[in-house]
Amino acid sequence: MLIKEYRVTLPLTVEEYQVAQLYSVAEASKDNTGGGEGIEVLKNEPFTDYPLLGGKYKAGQYTYKIYHLASKVPSFIRLMAPKGSLEIHEEAWNAYPYCKTVITNPGYMKDNFVICIESMHIGDQGDQENVHELTPDKLKQRDVVHIDIANDSVSSNDYKPDEDPSKFKSEKTGRGPLTSKQWKKEVQPVMTCYKLVTCEFKWFGLQNRVESFIQKQERRLFTNFHRQVFCWMDRWHGLTMADIRAIEDKTKEDLEKLRKEGEVRGMKADDA
Repeated sequence: MLIKEYRVTLPLTVEEYQVAQLYSVAEASKDNTGGGEGIEVLKNEPFTDYPLLGGKYKAGQYTYKIYHLASKVPSFIRLMAPKGSLEIHEEAWNAYPYCKTVITNPGYMKDNFVICIESMHIGDQGDQENVHELTPDKLKQRDVVHIDIANDSVSSNDYKPDEDPSKFKSEKTGRGPLTSKQWKKEVQPVMTCYKLVTCEFKWFGLQNRVESFIQKQERRLFTNFHRQVFCWMDRWHGLTMADIRAIEDKTKEDLEKLRKEGEVRGMKADDA
């Protein structure tokens, strides 16, 4: 089992990020759907009385998605996995500012594969020690990784000039570009996503390699996604939660259509 806590700091308020994240998830879903692959939304509905983080959070929005993604897993897994087994199921409980996401492969790996992502969103610079209230044993296993959306390198395949925080300036808010190495200490407002990723892959001979690969992909995903969140600011800034729910409903229809036509799109796997 590998436990990493990714801390992504952004020049946003915690309230802004709630809208920004949901908008960006909807948009990014369309960029990764086509040619028989992509994201299928089965449920998107309110939930109540589901205790999270020791009962501190109990209500919010529940989503259930299936990811059809044969081209997005490493080739050594594709070679061994039966055809049709590369479906990933994602359940998410969004009780903002706390969210929990559980990713599984019930058709093939069953209990031998689980990724749990717990996210806490706080108005700080990413310097709190234990926002997820981990036990001393878990704290010893946890590795903290700070992600800098402006200065961390991204692969040439992932880089887009219009999604570069060191170049983007928001017309609506005047924020950006993030050109300083110390921008996290200089911007206002500021908030951090604390994303705790617990990864377990039980497959003899492959466990360490695959768990390391998954964590590498999570870092890549969090880096690219949050670069988009910031650089798409003028698209989402000013939207309400009612606007977001309407966008999500429209996106669900778009995804169904996109998945059945066109070409495979979006991030391919970087082989481990």
